[in-house]
Amino acid sequence: MESLPDIPRVVQLPDGTYTYASNLPAPPQPYSGPQVIHQHVHQAPPDRTVQRIALGSGIGAGTVAAGVYFGPLLVGVLTAMAANLALLALIAAVCAWGVVTVVRSVGGEDGKRAADTVRRTRGRR
Repeated sequence: MESLPDIPRVVQLPDGTYTYASNLPAPPQPYSGPQVIHQHVHQAPPDRTVQRIALGSGIGAGTVAAGVYFGPLLVGVLTAMAANLALLALIAAVCAWGVVTVVRSVGGEDGKRAADTVRRTRGRR
């Protein structure tokens, strides 16, 4: 009889179901002082909505990667171009104002007529 394996013990759980005693969790250990908790804080995952929509429409992952990489670069380039054009427009307006002011003050009657001509031609456009 000693060669027979041990028969696993069956126990009844509080909810009325039966299980093997070997499947039960280990009993809780007694409190042995403060526990050290290692908490890892991660950033939220990036929003992948655009990639999911693009991949769902059948384009390849390379196209999605290019869009993700070049999209912000395109926005940056367009913003820089707009800022440069705005600065150039401001410089042109200041220069035109300066030229008109100098022509009026230095030119006498001819200067005033030239300034009036410039003002009239601007008004026609």
